[in-house]
Amino acid sequence: MRTSEGSTPFDTEVLIVGGGPVGLALALELGQQGRDCVLVESHPRTGLVPRAKTTNVRTRELMRRWGMADRLAALAPFGTDFPSNVVFATRLAGREIARFQNAFACAPVRDDRFAEHAQWIPQYKVEAALKSRVQESAPHSGLRFATRLLDFSQDDEGVTARLEQVDSGETRTLRARYLVGADGARSTVRERLGVRMEGTSPLSHHRNVVFRAPGLMAAHPQGPAVMYWLLNAEVPCVIAPLDTGDLWTFGYSPRGEDTPVEQLITSALGLQQPIEILSTDEWTAHQLIAQRYREGRVFLAGDACHLHPPFGGHGMNMGVGDAADLGWKLAATLAGWAGPALLDSYETERRQVHRRVVDESVSNHVHRSDRLVQPGVEAEGPEGELARAQVAERVLALKRPEFHSLGVVIGAHYEDSPVLQRETTDQAPLAPRPDYQPNARPGCRAPHLWLAPGTGPGASLYDHFARHGFTLLCTRPDGAAAAGPVLQAAQHLGLPLQLLAPGDARLPELYG
Repeated sequence: MRTSEGSTPFDTEVLIVGGGPVGLALALELGQQGRDCVLVESHPRTGLVPRAKTTNVRTRELMRRWGMADRLAALAPFGTDFPSNVVFATRLAGREIARFQNAFACAPVRDDRFAEHAQWIPQYKVEAALKSRVQESAPHSGLRFATRLLDFSQDDEGVTARLEQVDSGETRTLRARYLVGADGARSTVRERLGVRMEGTSPLSHHRNVVFRAPGLMAAHPQGPAVMYWLLNAEVPCVIAPLDTGDLWTFGYSPRGEDTPVEQLITSALGLQQPIEILSTDEWTAHQLIAQRYREGRVFLAGDACHLHPPFGGHGMNMGVGDAADLGWKLAATLAGWAGPALLDSYETERRQVHRRVVDESVSNHVHRSDRLVQPGVEAEGPEGELARAQVAERVLALKRPEFHSLGVVIGAHYEDSPVLQRETTDQAPLAPRPDYQPNARPGCRAPHLWLAPGTGPGASLYDHFARHGFTLLCTRPDGAAAAGPVLQAAQHLGLPLQLLAPGDARLPELYG
């Protein structure tokens, strides 16, 4: 038990509400920074609900820092070298229209632009990996599942929360320095704060089905892929392999028809394939951002403060980014070396990322499978060939930003922030780019560099950045000698600062 600056005892430093990837990532970041936290989650978070399936490059880089990237890779249901192709076809057993290779940058190859490739893996496996890593490496973190938040109040020193044990109905209070609502789209924390979501809703309604189809992977002619977009007038949809055991997902927009789901899937496959329906999940696409992310000592993260269509695979990943950003800022504040503007920067900075990703996701959502169908696409002869060629041209032009989006994933940058200092000659804001271009301007992700052969521990420049506090990177050979006054000033201020001088001749050009 820690105490506040005064004398009031606290049960923990940070109470996290929500045990999905965002809450678990925040617990992991805080725990590895040596800070206390308690996470509460009302649901068991198990089952086959097809939430996110793409863990992107940036999230995997964070997992590398947390010491769990290899652990997640080992959980890949089809192996990390499974081709991350996205195939567009008339039906699964029909004609191919177009394809994207290495979608989301999942190929397990060494790439100078990033430290970790993306990974196709169901969210429930990501959550299991995060949970085990929290329990293993964050001893100051307490995970309490089957526990729900009823209400909370805050004062100048902290937050008092009232919790309920789901099974027994027993209630208790918990006192924390800060509270973070990572409790999803129907956030109790956001509701208790009276924060509105602003934007457009609903955009569309969808249905996801998890089904078992023994032997399906080998029965169709399209080859291995992480998604199959099936473009036909009867049942436009997306079918994807989910997990071992012949598990698949089937996503479509219901049209009010009474056709049994098994019949719709069979039609989409174009195959007489044994099918077993395991679960059905209805969901709605939104374009919403919270009017504010903070009130006093209470913060919102993940879906609690931004909701957008899943087209592009950004949702879970953006929430994990929220957790990493807020986590180190809370840790710095609790450790006493952060100024008040640091916590203020969380909303200012992250909102810029959220707006861009929401806009990208909505643009991707416009070009859904039912919007890409064209008359004659399944016809025989010259008519069908022409129709398919026209659809392919549209698909390759309109869907590329969805599947090759490094400019969004690692090219995000903060233009406005209370804690960023720029050179007086550096006034022009950066424009978002569809393709990633390394940039060391303040507010950008540090450009990546491989310092040694391979991709193992120590090979990446990022492996040498400080885990706690800041890193002063010297890009020139004579930089280390000139860094003395900066290190002394940081020591005087109580600011944790580590000097890194790799002596690599490529750094000056990469960092400018």
